[in-house]
Amino acid sequence: MMPFSTQQFLEVFASYNETLFPAQIVLLIAALIAIRLASNGDTASSKIVVGVLSFYWLWMGVVYHWIFFSRINALAFVFGGLFVLQGLLLIYSGIVRSDLYFDGQSGANRLVGTLFIVYAILIYPMLGMSTGHSYPYSPTFGLPCPTTIFTFGLLLRSGRTVPLYILPVPAIWSLLGFSAAFLLGIREDIGLLIAGVVGSVLLMSFRTRQSYQFRAALRLKEN
Repeated sequence: MMPFSTQQFLEVFASYNETLFPAQIVLLIAALIAIRLASNGDTASSKIVVGVLSFYWLWMGVVYHWIFFSRINALAFVFGGLFVLQGLLLIYSGIVRSDLYFDGQSGANRLVGTLFIVYAILIYPMLGMSTGHSYPYSPTFGLPCPTTIFTFGLLLRSGRTVPLYILPVPAIWSLLGFSAAFLLGIREDIGLLIAGVVGSVLLMSFRTRQSYQFRAALRLKEN
């Protein structure tokens, strides 16, 4: 049982969208810039991409969860804390340590990541409108569910192993957010579960393959 009704939930979106417009447009433009820079394959571009991602998570934690969602759900303060933590982890991994890098290389993960990004930016709002969630009563880009899908999409386009410590919060939210798909009728959030499960599996399996190949090469060199 949710502590709020579907109408209350949608009214939070409406309040957010009407109060902060045109911030949604700015957030979307930043996403398009990040997509382009992720293909450059250089350190400066990678840091900007990570900076955009970290800003999204800080924004969602502070602005959406703490300021808007907390009006109907006290757990929003906990959720917001997790989102802020994720933003700080992204800054640490991709800006402080440069462990999160976008090399612009092609591959199967990159293709799946592109599909997730297209879903987050284009298909998600279209599905929302088809099920009656028209603006402003809809989760626009920059809000948790579509932006989490976008995050998995960008991480899959990194072309390299990503630090494991940046995966738990998006993965957890993909499960929590998915509950809204059934309990509140937000059917477009079904894609959130798919992105969370498939994205996590692909990112971890890629890391495992890379580790195995490294060990195999090391053994070969020793012999």
